[in-house]
Amino acid sequence: MSVRIAVIYYSATGNVHQLAQAVSEGAAARNAEVRLRRVRELAPDTAVDANPAWRAHVDATRDSVPEATLEDLEWATAYAFGTPTRFGNVSSQLKQFIDLTGGLWQAGVFHNKPVTSFTSALNRHGGQESTLLSLNNVFYHWGCIIVPPGYTDPLLYEAGGNPYGTSWPSGGGEGPDEATLAAADYQGRHLADIATQLRG
Repeated sequence: MSVRIAVIYYSATGNVHQLAQAVSEGAAARNAEVRLRRVRELAPDTAVDANPAWRAHVDATRDSVPEATLEDLEWATAYAFGTPTRFGNVSSQLKQFIDLTGGLWQAGVFHNKPVTSFTSALNRHGGQESTLLSLNNVFYHWGCIIVPPGYTDPLLYEAGGNPYGTSWPSGGGEGPDEATLAAADYQGRHLADIATQLRG
C-alpha cells in the first residue's frame, strides 16, 4: 500500500497554492496517494474584494480544490502544510484549522507521522523561516517527525537554499519561479521517500 499524504494549505493570492501543487506532484511522482486541500477562507468579502488577485484566487479554487477536513488528517500517513507569512507567523486561516485538531491529538492520530512545511512572503527577509519554525511548534506537540528539505539536493540552492522548507519571496509580482517550484516538487518527493522508509 502506498503512503498517503495530505497537502494542506492556505493561500490568499495563489503563491502558496502553486507551491502546494508542486509538493503534491512531487509526492505523487513517488507513488504516494495525495490529497491536496485548502483550508477555509476566514476573511470577509470586503477584504477579499479589495485585492483583485485575492478575489480571483478565491474564485478560481472554490470548486477546484476541496476544503480540508479533520478526516483528511486521520486518512494521511504524512503531511505537508503551507501558509503565507503573517508577521513571521502562521496565517489565521491555517491556524484556525490546526486549532480544531485537539481531539485527534489526544487520540494519538499524529504520533510518529512525518510532516514538512512551506511558505511565501512578500519580502526575501519577510519572516519565512520564523513562519516555518512556528508551524514546527505544532508538530512537536503532535509528536510528528519533522522532515525538512535541509541541504540534501543541489537544486535547493537555486531556490534560495532554505533548509527549513521551500519559501518564495513574491515581491508582489508573479508567482513562484521554476527553481522554487522544483524545490517544492523535491520537498514532496523527499517527504514521500521518508514516509515510505518509516512505513517499511
